[in-house]
Amino acid sequence: MMSRERIIAACAFAVCLVASSVCAADVVPPKGTERALTVSDFMPHANTTKEFNETWSYQFVFDNGTRAFINFSTLYIPGTGKKLGCDLGFWNFKGKTYTVGRQYPPERMETDKAKSNIVIKSGEYLMGNKPGKGHRVLYSTEKGGKFLLDVTFDSAVQGKVPGDGVWTIGKQKFGQYVHIPYGRVSGKIAYNQDTIAVKGYAYMDQTWQTDQATEIAARSINFSTNAKAPLYAGRISLTADGKLFGYAVYSNEGGSKVASPKQIKDGDSGYSGKKFPKGSLTFDFGDSAPALQFAANKPLQKASLLDKVDGWFAKKAMKIAAGGEVLFYRGRSDGNNGKKIDWAITGVKD
Repeated sequence: MMSRERIIAACAFAVCLVASSVCAADVVPPKGTERALTVSDFMPHANTTKEFNETWSYQFVFDNGTRAFINFSTLYIPGTGKKLGCDLGFWNFKGKTYTVGRQYPPERMETDKAKSNIVIKSGEYLMGNKPGKGHRVLYSTEKGGKFLLDVTFDSAVQGKVPGDGVWTIGKQKFGQYVHIPYGRVSGKIAYNQDTIAVKGYAYMDQTWQTDQATEIAARSINFSTNAKAPLYAGRISLTADGKLFGYAVYSNEGGSKVASPKQIKDGDSGYSGKKFPKGSLTFDFGDSAPALQFAANKPLQKASLLDKVDGWFAKKAMKIAAGGEVLFYRGRSDGNNGKKIDWAITGVKD
């Protein structure tokens, strides 16, 4: 049986090998034409590799100024194996920030395609009903405090995807689905005995990849707006050598459409994704979609992927496998479309 030191060394060696092969990887876009998303897209995808991981992400912006961020994940932790990750972050919950992360064995996830339900540890974590109007999100746990989020979408813009939603990046696969570009929600959130009724808007997407996320994307930027139109919402990622993949959804007189990224600038210079941005990001899209610009250099919150990894050894191994500590920069900025842009940027610490 390998020692912990040998496992960590093996992880580091594997990262070096993969990083060298990904550096100049070609990006092949999804096959097929733009389409509406289905229950099959929402259900967990085939776990085809040891490093396969999948994440359902929610960003809630409540009218009272509080925000909540939830990730439900299947992930591979070097030296530990497959886990289910459930993490929740409250920002400005009555002026304070709280985060919690839990891990469970993979068999705790139960799916019911007929009811469009995904349950993790029955009664505590739920993604219920097909993403759209009536979709319910439940997060209930106790770790360093009692956490609760229980909200339902009262309305939702139809999610769309380009073709099969799967990019080929070198030898790896990456899937992305913007299930809810924009939706109004209502429900309740709580920390310990303090419960608040909330209303607001939310964005939800889902991604999967056949390798560790940081081996496919150097940075990932997701964004959404606080109104149906003009709507910009999506996730754009960059490879280690600055190639773009992912997509956004925007709206015009003809309804919502999918837009593919052509270029990103950080200020006046092209953005490579090697570091967190220093100024305003400008996204140029194809398909006649207008450009989007917002300042991305003043995050309201910085969180770490390690917050949802239990144990010193697992944290150490994950940090080595990812090539460093993975951070989430989250903020809100004025967009060039006259709307507030809520954004999150994920990547290894500079």
